[in-house]
Amino acid sequence: MIYKTRGIVLHHIKYSETSVIATIYTELFGRQSYMINGVRGKKSKIKANILQPLYLLNMEVYHKTTRDLQRVKELQNACIFHSLPYDLKKSTLALFIAEILHQTLREQEPHPELFNYLYHSIQMLDIKSEGLTNFHIYFLLHLTKYLGFFPNNNFSAENQYFDLMRGIFTTIKPIHSDSLNKEESEMLSRLLVFSDNQHEKVKINYGLRIAIIEKILKYYKLHHEGVSTIKSFTILKEVFH
Repeated sequence: MIYKTRGIVLHHIKYSETSVIATIYTELFGRQSYMINGVRGKKSKIKANILQPLYLLNMEVYHKTTRDLQRVKELQNACIFHSLPYDLKKSTLALFIAEILHQTLREQEPHPELFNYLYHSIQMLDIKSEGLTNFHIYFLLHLTKYLGFFPNNNFSAENQYFDLMRGIFTTIKPIHSDSLNKEESEMLSRLLVFSDNQHEKVKINYGLRIAIIEKILKYYKLHHEGVSTIKSFTILKEVFH
């Protein structure tokens, strides 16, 4: 049966000289893998360039619940980006975010709130002119709301250390290494309460920003079994240095 759905590109790999297998997070079916034939051919109606990380698609797909690999009838851009593919910092952020999503979004079922959060965030990334250096921190923190491990923001004059294992701020620095120091914890607390247009006003130096991102990635590893090393983080550090 043929369905129409929106999708967000997470990843694709070459399957043959002219075909690819694309992992796409869809509005109707959650995470799905699609065989797309002829996409690398000169006469293909579907061009490979629309399968870049975080591209937003309008899709017509064949879907059978008994199949692990679905097929595509038609793909089109759902949103014409103005800067995301052409701005080095934004395209690097897209690569980083797509890798996170590829590791964390595993469910093959719809999650409308999560899909809308992702779709809106990607559109915001494309049009943003300020606040890019904090965008991915804000995005990763608020993504945890939908993944089920959003931090408890109980930061106070007494609770000044964030415990990555427990997801809360504590009075005494944890004896294990999976925690944030006072400076990192205070900044994390500030970012947790800001809206998607307030975080861009927060000034964070490069060293503190990298430290916080590293701790957030560790937080993901501790609370989501699908998360491993994020290879694009190395590229992101170089681009934003």
